[in-house]
Amino acid sequence: MKDRRNRCPLFVISRCALVLLFLSGFTFSTHRLFFTERYHPNLVASWITSTTEAISTDSTAARGISIGETVLFPDQVMILLKYPPSSPLLTQHEIDCVYSSPNSSRRSSPLSIGGAYLDHQIVRCKLPPRGMIASVSLNAHEVLPSGPTHDWKSLAYEAMIDRDNTTVVFVKGLNLRPGKPSNASKFRCVYGSDFSNPKLLLRSEVVSIAQEIVRCKTPSSLLNVPQKNDNSNPIKVSIKINGKGILDSIARPEFQASPDPPVSIQHRVCACTMVRNQARFLQEWIMYHARIGVDRWFIYDNNSDDDIENIIESLVNQNYKITRHLWPWIKTQEAGFAHCALRAQDLCEWVAFIDVDEFLYLPSGVHLETLIRNQTSTAEVAELRISCHNFGPSGLKKIPPEGVMVGYKCRLGLPERHKSIVRPKKLNPSLINMVHHFDLKDGFKYVNVDRNLMVINHYKFQVWEVFKEKFYRRVATYVSDWQDEENVGSKDRAPGLGTRAVEPGDWTSRFCEVNDSGLRNWVLKRFSDPDTGLLPWQKEERVL
Repeated sequence: MKDRRNRCPLFVISRCALVLLFLSGFTFSTHRLFFTERYHPNLVASWITSTTEAISTDSTAARGISIGETVLFPDQVMILLKYPPSSPLLTQHEIDCVYSSPNSSRRSSPLSIGGAYLDHQIVRCKLPPRGMIASVSLNAHEVLPSGPTHDWKSLAYEAMIDRDNTTVVFVKGLNLRPGKPSNASKFRCVYGSDFSNPKLLLRSEVVSIAQEIVRCKTPSSLLNVPQKNDNSNPIKVSIKINGKGILDSIARPEFQASPDPPVSIQHRVCACTMVRNQARFLQEWIMYHARIGVDRWFIYDNNSDDDIENIIESLVNQNYKITRHLWPWIKTQEAGFAHCALRAQDLCEWVAFIDVDEFLYLPSGVHLETLIRNQTSTAEVAELRISCHNFGPSGLKKIPPEGVMVGYKCRLGLPERHKSIVRPKKLNPSLINMVHHFDLKDGFKYVNVDRNLMVINHYKFQVWEVFKEKFYRRVATYVSDWQDEENVGSKDRAPGLGTRAVEPGDWTSRFCEVNDSGLRNWVLKRFSDPDTGLLPWQKEERVL
């Protein structure tokens, strides 16, 4: 796919520009910050590059590649390689993970190499041993000096400037209650390129704060400064907790990527999802929903390494309107959906927030756009809630080659929970959501859609080969990982499985109370090739 590093303009300003803002009348706070150990980035050790590994003036690093930031996750370290705009991305064969201490150094292959993330490339390595610092070497000999290191548990990691010029900041470490707004007066927003120097910081009011999302009043001085191409000293935004300190940050505010001047809504119905290693199901999900009325997709890629980029490129080449957004942050599905709602608000009238194993089924055969119009005859309706039917393995032991809609045809009798289609412009500014639904602005309401009109077929309990991945890839913030001894009886888990991915002997026959072939029959009728009997996603798999 094409390099996307230049699609979203970066919000960049030099330290000198901050000083000019001060002289032009903006008041900087000079109060001393009270840091604790958890808020300090690790300093770069002088021993990280030995004399035998010094970077020559004609090396890759000397041409502008460096380590921008490093983030420590519970099971790995993410290193963000910083690139000049014109530099091609490196391949996995050109990069090694390096762990250094004053007395030793060791290397290993990276766990994975990601694509372009803003002006960076994602490199994932094993966690460094105690007392060592993680870095990378290029072309087997050039060791790059380590950048600032941050703990994932306490970090501002993404930021976007909304159409109303507020800054929406996505933050780990606030530990706020799910689904409830919090007291904004206990927090402040902080802007700057060096949070250790309070004299160079801009501070602003927190407009709203809930879950892991903070909305800040963006200082007008920053909004009026032209964006620059020099990305050497970018402005970042973070959150100060009263009585504590400033959270570490790698969040650089981006202006909302919308047409300027704004144009009318381009798409009636869009879909947003977050995936991790589910590329094999993407073609079926996209092609089916395109047939029933979805015409734009936002794919949030949560650390996939299963060739999803090529799958998406193939679909884009077939004129499906899809954008892939790298979202490397763990346990942040609610935040990711809020981020997607911001991106979609000027493009889409309605957005369905569903997973790739969830399929909107309209038993009456009506087009999705028509159903939405019929359900929203009054202007205050801004959300449709659709019941979910959970399907089981249906007697299968192997992944059905014809896809999930045709392969699985037995489900539980009663629906469980719901998912939503929302109007993104009518969401509460706090962007509170519980994955299944959002909070709406005052004066707007939701409608529960009759199951005879629309339901979601959720292929939740597939063959064991697929289902066991749920033990390892839970992305929702407020849902326990299946391997943890916590909320073992939750509806988010499969009853009776416990915390280990061990296949029960009767797995293939579980969760089968009702034979339901409605969507299966519709798909076979509408999609099957009359000559070969193949479905479109089966043909695409043969080509790929």
